[in-house]
Amino acid sequence: MIYGCLGFCSPLLAQAETVQVLKAKQPITIDGKANEDDWLRSQWWPLDKHILGENPQADDFSGRYKLLWEHDYLYLLAEITDDMLFDQFANPLERYWDDDCLEVFIDEDASGGEHQFNFNAFAYHIALDNQVADIGPNNADGSTNFVLLNEHVNSRWLRVPQHPNNIIWELAISIYDETFTLPVSNPDNKKLRLNAGKTLGFMLAYCDNDGSKEREHFIGSHSIKAVNGDKNLGYIDASVFGKITLVNKP
Repeated sequence: MIYGCLGFCSPLLAQAETVQVLKAKQPITIDGKANEDDWLRSQWWPLDKHILGENPQADDFSGRYKLLWEHDYLYLLAEITDDMLFDQFANPLERYWDDDCLEVFIDEDASGGEHQFNFNAFAYHIALDNQVADIGPNNADGSTNFVLLNEHVNSRWLRVPQHPNNIIWELAISIYDETFTLPVSNPDNKKLRLNAGKTLGFMLAYCDNDGSKEREHFIGSHSIKAVNGDKNLGYIDASVFGKITLVNKP
């Protein structure tokens, strides 16, 4: 099983400017088990870059992740240590960033740029109930339009046997470009077919809340240069993402 080396006993590579992501030889079953051979041969990457709040102790939060792809999906596997899983809001669109959640940032053409109120890029917040939230174009009255994009991400997590503070989280992410529009059911919205050689903007983060009104920690996969003391820029500007390139073999 993928969790045979909890505690990160195998070395993790430092995150590179552009990461090569291997193609899966077989479709990945999204079940939180991560027992496919493709996962076993892929590289772990650290989730350890401070973005917001205090730097957590390792038993409070630590994480690492892997990536794979095939023509229909970008696959993501996250191994998370979190001593308290916390979901304070039943409404998936209410302050979802202050609950425990994975945040997956995708920029289909790796062009960077502003995306807070448009779909130039996506900041998928995947909640503990596996619902997927992001921000869309403002409502007609100018208010913020929080939206569910559950059709974009299929996810499932399971606790690791004998290690209750560890979870394995698997995701299959459908890739959409900047032409995506609301409503989600718009028939013109077509997910992209992925091929070797394609480069995407990518970043991963985890919102960690141990029972407070607001998240205590926000930890990411890539270093972000602060602007006026603020590193929480991923949901606004895709230029802070890293890049991944899809390859058939190393």
